Amino acid sequence: MVNTSLATVTSHKNPEWVLSLKNVSKTFGGVKALSNVSFQVKPGEVHCLAGENGCGKSTLIKIISGVYTPDPGGSLNILGQQIQSITPAKARIIGISVIWQDLSLFPHMSVAENIAIDEVIGVYPRMVNSHSARPRVEEILNRLNVTLNLEEPLKSLPIAQRQIVAIARALMGQAKLIFMDEPTSSLTQSETKVLLRIVQNLSESGVAVVFVSHRLAEVLAISSRVTVLRDGHLVGVFPTAGMTQTKLAELMTNQTLVSTVTATTHHNAEPILEIGSLSRHQEFQNVSLTIKKGEIVGLTGLIGAGRTELAHVLIGMNQPTSGTIRLNGQPVNFHSIREAIAAGIAYVSEDRLSLGLIQQQAIGDNIIITVLKHILNVLGLISSPRKESTVAHWIKELAIRIGEPVDAVSTLSGGNQQRVVLAKWLATEPRLMILDSPTVGVDVGARAGIYKIVRSLAKQGMGILLISDEVQEVHFNSDRVLTMANGEITSEHNPVEDTVEQLEALVYA
Repeated sequence: MVNTSLATVTSHKNPEWVLSLKNVSKTFGGVKALSNVSFQVKPGEVHCLAGENGCGKSTLIKIISGVYTPDPGGSLNILGQQIQSITPAKARIIGISVIWQDLSLFPHMSVAENIAIDEVIGVYPRMVNSHSARPRVEEILNRLNVTLNLEEPLKSLPIAQRQIVAIARALMGQAKLIFMDEPTSSLTQSETKVLLRIVQNLSESGVAVVFVSHRLAEVLAISSRVTVLRDGHLVGVFPTAGMTQTKLAELMTNQTLVSTVTATTHHNAEPILEIGSLSRHQEFQNVSLTIKKGEIVGLTGLIGAGRTELAHVLIGMNQPTSGTIRLNGQPVNFHSIREAIAAGIAYVSEDRLSLGLIQQQAIGDNIIITVLKHILNVLGLISSPRKESTVAHWIKELAIRIGEPVDAVSTLSGGNQQRVVLAKWLATEPRLMILDSPTVGVDVGARAGIYKIVRSLAKQGMGILLISDEVQEVHFNSDRVLTMANGEITSEHNPVEDTVEQLEALVYA
């Protein structure tokens, strides 16, 4: 490859590709993370990069953005020029920007400072002058057709507006190619629509966008082509016109995926949970529902409908304003999560990273954290044999794929991390399991395994409340489905009688 200066790169006019990689590979410690992958993006294109966790998506992006150096033998072409080596700083100067899932923003700095951070600091250290960049910041926000308080600290903004700040920061650097990693995973449906409109506007203005998302419906809606990776290899590049979610999922997993309704009736079963006119001020009101022994009740609706807030009351994190909760026929009023656990309730949070697991801790330590008092010896210390037995049991029971139990849980894929969360709670032997968005950030293929575990738990008599904003998830894996909007239960559905399309139409109306 030819070593090209930045001046040469940025002066090239009207290239066929804003980015072109050919036969790019990357090896870590003898393990091939990428093998001869070719990947191209057209100027102004919205392109999807799809594949399960561990398929090489992040490695590919880090090579393009200069974080990783590829193995010898491949080629990297940016804006029509061959690039022999690139650093993150040079990538930004050329016009490549990556918006990672955590956004990498500064919560205690202002909106304006976050947007202009690269311009006021620059690639090399110098005196900071944030005020000089303000007109440019306002120009960028006008281009995005959004209004933000530039002096407001970023930490006070909702996640949707922080996404916009991250996009504006990329445009401040005159980005010609923006990678977006799971940009809608924490957004409501209406916020997602706003973001997708912004992405479309970027495309129309000539900025190319590469979308990485597990939400296949929006991938097909926003992108014109999709590149599929599997186990570090290129499966192919496909037009999204005519592509279906099922077909895309099968390309990603190399499996034939069939979704079938699994609902069964529980008319004669005893109720485990009974909620009557439950309310919490400004969060939800007059919620009534029943979950019977062995029943999976799905609760769906847009993010912000009050679903998670309801779960927090049921698990004792918050107190209700009014209403009743009965567990196994007895009235309860939990004042802490500890009380709810003792009564037989388990809660798998939608926020696996901060509430579900301690990422730096060992897999085994995460599994036993809820049952420490049950594995102590006579001296009040953790019994190693009891700990090892408990950990080994749940790893085998849930088929968790690990290296060693002492490995940090952060080393696992999203699907296996979620299995560790389930193991942690199942160790408490609950009678009621609350699953709040249990497959967020989990691969399409790994989701089937989690659903299978959930159905198995129900068959053993456990009551399950399955909360999700993915309508298909609750439709195909619940015995009954309740919809929620604006803090209220709005309807009840039988998956055997109602189609998923009817349910989606109601939720997204």
